[in-house]
Amino acid sequence: MDAAVLLDWYDDHARDLPWRVPPGSVGRADPYHVWLSEVMLQQTTVAAVKSYFAAFTTRWPKVEALAAAEDADVMAAWAGLGYYARARNLLKCAREVAARGAFPTTEGELLTLPGIGPYTAAAIAAIAFDRPATVLDGNVERVMARVHAVEAPLPGSKETLRALAAALTPEVRPGDYAQAVMDLGATICTPRKPACALCPWRDGCAGRLAGIAETLPRKTPKKPKPTRHGEVYIARRPDGAILIETRPPKGLLGGMLALPTSDWSDAPAPAPPVEADWQRIGEVRHTFTHFHLILDVLLAETPATPTRGRWVETPDPADLPTLFAKALRLTL
Repeated sequence: MDAAVLLDWYDDHARDLPWRVPPGSVGRADPYHVWLSEVMLQQTTVAAVKSYFAAFTTRWPKVEALAAAEDADVMAAWAGLGYYARARNLLKCAREVAARGAFPTTEGELLTLPGIGPYTAAAIAAIAFDRPATVLDGNVERVMARVHAVEAPLPGSKETLRALAAALTPEVRPGDYAQAVMDLGATICTPRKPACALCPWRDGCAGRLAGIAETLPRKTPKKPKPTRHGEVYIARRPDGAILIETRPPKGLLGGMLALPTSDWSDAPAPAPPVEADWQRIGEVRHTFTHFHLILDVLLAETPATPTRGRWVETPDPADLPTLFAKALRLTL
């Protein structure tokens, strides 16, 4: 595979994304924009991230502004993106960068920042600072597995794919190359029905020549996720206010605004936040990384003083994590 051929393709077909600069630009992408977009894009689609990225960079245009933000404001702005540990680490990292005065420029230094792992460190080093770093996300893994016909399944083959990707990373325009190979996977070498006829690397693709490209990369079957249960409580005052609480800083949805719930387990213990006549109005289902969750939604009209949480007038479901937004919408 020839990096120059891929770069020529990228010059003509690069995706127009708000955190990028055009290919071949003299100036580099803002490391704050690269970092923010890469954190948001973890486990999330480009289409979903664009509006969040715009909202964050409008409200907090520099990393110093984000570092000075209130935790609750950032967590609320993150609501709906999921994987909320990312938002907590986002604030920790922003404050560390602000304290240092700037983003580090090398992979090794970037890895010392909170919440930045090997992929994000390589992406920032390559895209923002034009370092020849090896970026390995799902798109790049797929491209490498196909062009080299790597039939060993993931995740066991990850380091093999990393080595193959590193061997192709050029010294010239490494930032554009990193984005080019990601774009190739996202737009041409797609998981299903790859557009091989349009691929700049089609002639040398071992997977295509062997007729197995679409079957790659192979993956070790995952164990089925367990299902947990619980109750979510919607307490409503006569004036329409809803009882809301802030979840503990650690754990799932940590630090987020939420409706009160019981524990989530095989046999959850009821834990209503106020004495009331609770009525079941339905259920909501949600899938986390490691388990499925089914919550019974209980509603009560009550003027009583709760044991936890606070009353909020007409809360907007969009300000809550998706799980709780689903529950609240049952009452609207």
